[in-house]
Amino acid sequence: EAAYRDLPAWRNDQHADAILAFKISCPKLISGKARSISDRIIAAGDWVPICRAASYVTATDHAAAKRFFERWFVPFLVSTRGVSSGLFTGYFEAELRGSRIRRGKFQVPLFGLPSDMVRVELGQFDNAFRDTRIVGRVAGGKLLPYYRRSAIQDGAIEETAPVVAWVDDEIDAFLLHVQGSGRIRLENGGVLRVGFSGHNGHSYVSIGRILIDAGELSPGQAGWREIRKWISRNPEKATGLLAQNPRYIFFREISGMGPIGAQGVPLTPRRSLAIDPKFIPFGVPLWLDTKWPGTGGRPLRRLMIAQDAGNAIKGPIRGDFFWGYGNDALAEAGRMKSWGKYFILLPRSTVTPIS
Repeated sequence: EAAYRDLPAWRNDQHADAILAFKISCPKLISGKARSISDRIIAAGDWVPICRAASYVTATDHAAAKRFFERWFVPFLVSTRGVSSGLFTGYFEAELRGSRIRRGKFQVPLFGLPSDMVRVELGQFDNAFRDTRIVGRVAGGKLLPYYRRSAIQDGAIEETAPVVAWVDDEIDAFLLHVQGSGRIRLENGGVLRVGFSGHNGHSYVSIGRILIDAGELSPGQAGWREIRKWISRNPEKATGLLAQNPRYIFFREISGMGPIGAQGVPLTPRRSLAIDPKFIPFGVPLWLDTKWPGTGGRPLRRLMIAQDAGNAIKGPIRGDFFWGYGNDALAEAGRMKSWGKYFILLPRSTVTPIS
């Protein structure tokens, strides 16, 4: 257990910005299942009075928001085996140019879930495989792995998968696959939001790592901008490079605010954090203490809400900072690779009774 004075720069944050993100998580928290954290159980009932109190705090009253968090939560430094530092990276909502129909320069498809895809819960067959899921297809009476990216690029699902939208750039589409959601600026001036609907069951392979291993890029210089520059110099190798990542993402159209995170709620730029839900529950506040991207040490300290997850976000001290959308967000996300720590804010009712 820590005191709020132990949280670096706690008093300097704009706490009302974080409470806006927290309120978005409240419907999920008060209807969710109980969750065990260390030796404490957090049940839906613990969140009911907290969310009710949050509803009375306005979006501009930072002092009241600060008092709210101090009143209802107790901070704990997250550590494992005596280690309290971990890696924090960044991500953003990709922005593409596209059309709902295939025409002109819009020739790259964003596919929805294919009709021949089968998702299997292995725990239904053997309890030893509880929470294990596989994705495949049935052919000749046998369950086979689903098509890899290379086969999909060659047209394997053109007859079985709907197209959500057509975009004008293969590399932008790949970036959308990496990010999992994005905005498509339509030629008529509208905006179409797409979100993650599923994947083909294969593991993600970093094309940045592939280029490093091949000696094409240097370690620490394999951000998205450097990858794009390499592709622009080697356009004939682009499709082959992308195919080396076998994972393929399928999309769905979404409406309303922001991209939808793994908790099932819209993400808030610079306040939503992707975490490993095996260790950190969705919806909890986290005080983040890390560094701004590319600044050589400028502190990045603020209250975040755990609202998303990611294939590469594994372990108790690991986070992915959501920067928003647009070129500025891309720039920050692409260069963020900072070591830091965080404190988890647990409901005070799970620690001591509210007086």
